[in-house]
Amino acid sequence: MSSYVGVLVSDPWLQSQFTQVELRTLKSKFVSNKTQLERFTVGDLPPVFSKLKAFNGTIDEDEIKSVLDKSYSNADDEVDFETFLRAFLSVQARGVEKTGGSKGSSSFLKTSTTTVHHAINESEKASYVSHINNYLRDDPFLKSYLPIDPATNAFFDLVKDGVLLCKLINVAVPGTIDERAINTKKTLNPWERNENLTLGLNSAKAIGCTVVNIGTQDIAEGRPYLVLGLISQIIKIQMLADLNFKKTPSLFQLVDDTQDAEELMGLAPEKVLLKWMNFHLKKAGYEKQVTNFSSDVKDGEAYAYLLNALAPEHSTHVALETKDPTERAKKVLEQAEKLDCKRYLSPKDIVDGSANLNLAFVAQIFQHRNGLTVDDSKTSFAEMMTDDVETSREERCFRLWINSLGTATYVNNVFEDLRNGWVLLEVLDKVSPGSVNWKHANKPPIKMPFKKVENCNEVIKIGKELRFSLVNVAGNDIVQGNKKLLLAFLWQLMRYTMLQLLRNLRSHSQGKEITDVDILNWANRKVKRGGRTSQADSFRDKNLSSGMFFLELLSAVEPRVVNWSLVTNGETEEDKKLNATYIISVARKLGCSIFLLPEDIIEVNQKMMLILAASIMYWSLQQQSDTESTVSEDATDDGDANSVAGEISNLSIDGASESSPTVQDQELLTKEEKDEDEVDGENNKDA
Repeated sequence: MSSYVGVLVSDPWLQSQFTQVELRTLKSKFVSNKTQLERFTVGDLPPVFSKLKAFNGTIDEDEIKSVLDKSYSNADDEVDFETFLRAFLSVQARGVEKTGGSKGSSSFLKTSTTTVHHAINESEKASYVSHINNYLRDDPFLKSYLPIDPATNAFFDLVKDGVLLCKLINVAVPGTIDERAINTKKTLNPWERNENLTLGLNSAKAIGCTVVNIGTQDIAEGRPYLVLGLISQIIKIQMLADLNFKKTPSLFQLVDDTQDAEELMGLAPEKVLLKWMNFHLKKAGYEKQVTNFSSDVKDGEAYAYLLNALAPEHSTHVALETKDPTERAKKVLEQAEKLDCKRYLSPKDIVDGSANLNLAFVAQIFQHRNGLTVDDSKTSFAEMMTDDVETSREERCFRLWINSLGTATYVNNVFEDLRNGWVLLEVLDKVSPGSVNWKHANKPPIKMPFKKVENCNEVIKIGKELRFSLVNVAGNDIVQGNKKLLLAFLWQLMRYTMLQLLRNLRSHSQGKEITDVDILNWANRKVKRGGRTSQADSFRDKNLSSGMFFLELLSAVEPRVVNWSLVTNGETEEDKKLNATYIISVARKLGCSIFLLPEDIIEVNQKMMLILAASIMYWSLQQQSDTESTVSEDATDDGDANSVAGEISNLSIDGASESSPTVQDQELLTKEEKDEDEVDGENNKDA
């Protein structure tokens, strides 16, 4: 490994809230104060935090004390480093809430590590409320609570039980949540409310939202800046859903050659929208280039040209002839309404350059009238870019997983965005802190190809240090966009991360590393101990397609989480799909952060079956590790003298220990290794 050693925190969630630079700075401050004081207590934190640069001028010592008093009942409690970090996050959240600002600015889909990407004004709040009223007004459960009055705080009260959050996610990406898993009744108890919120947050991650530093309690308390930050992401994912080449193949009309087509596929949705807008503006004779949804559109001229080009039947020169920007904005909105574009922004929002609302406005115009036609001469682009179903599903899974980690760079397309190596280095630093020597990394934008190769060579080097199978794989393979190699690397990275999380839960145990077989054996034991009969021979067992095994496993780790009256026998394809969608929602409701699709269960995708079982195991062991009594009780149930050892020791991560993989390990990974051998053969042939 690299000689550079990062700051490690035992709690993976807490680790993910900070960059290594932040952790080193805070660790230094913590050690310094602990050394100076005989006992470093909660009561000592306010003066320490008030002097930190992060809070300079935003929150004073008295306010910090007030925040900490709410979280810690005894000011004399001694502070360890993790408590220090959690207290820091609490104060940071209060500072952001007070200023209405954020830790950093970014694309709307990539929030900062505080989950707030900008201050949200009343106009934006009214727009989001109007959107919700429009799309959920006929929902059987919510219609009695709608419409919401945007002038009040009723919205923040309604979102607290998680139902609205789950329903809105299904509007944005239909079918994400099995609504049978949502607890819907007039009065929910705290457990049921928390289940809904957990389901909502995990599902938000599964559609591409970044919710790194937000928990169920934040939503339950209706904290405005966090709630609106999350709702903003969900709505924009819905608004930009058509800006991809599968749903709108005619987007290839925007490019002239294959290289341009590849670049376009790697763009963020809002960048594609800008390219589409400029495409029509150029044809309409508009001489300026629109580069943002704020200052470049606030005079309304670009909108007037765009609408005239897209809807000549409603064309008018009145808007262009109007000199006053506010009056021109009014004319623009009147013209847009003739295309059935709902008015979610006001003339003032256009003139003020509200980026979020202007983006939503342009996206709505695109949905109703994109002005593109299917060009036969461009169909070759579409055919060339089409991936097989399995490749597309894996790309989606890994993309969502990477974005859920809270890395600085948001990934829109795995095959394009990872080719310079920088994102992969960010991910490696997240999952294996300290593994990346940033002095050897080249930060984007990277113009020189050899700099990209240097980054990717570093990625391969670290991968080998983590014992990944990378025979005859070089950094240039990633730069060249070798999809099979990239997916194989990401799979090993995801699997390594999951197994490391499991390993960290039993830090007190001296057993070996965890293997795929140990996860399978654990799952089988859990189901058997739960009084059920299903057993899985492997993660390729075709019987898994019915869903019964995973439903029984979920019920075994938390008996009340599965409503058996909703479960089918899983014999027909329709019944299998019902069970599969229910499994995913129930697992997320429990607390599992997973990114698979129902098809992965129905088709028994070996990789996704492993991750699903490991995620359930991780959640279960988290509950067990709370008290030693729970661990001892499980040991007795298993007839094993070592409680955790009986479930998770004597284990080894395949390829990460000196011991050879078992026959069962090799059987489980046969298909993966076969694919890698084929890749190695191709590389040898090229050589």
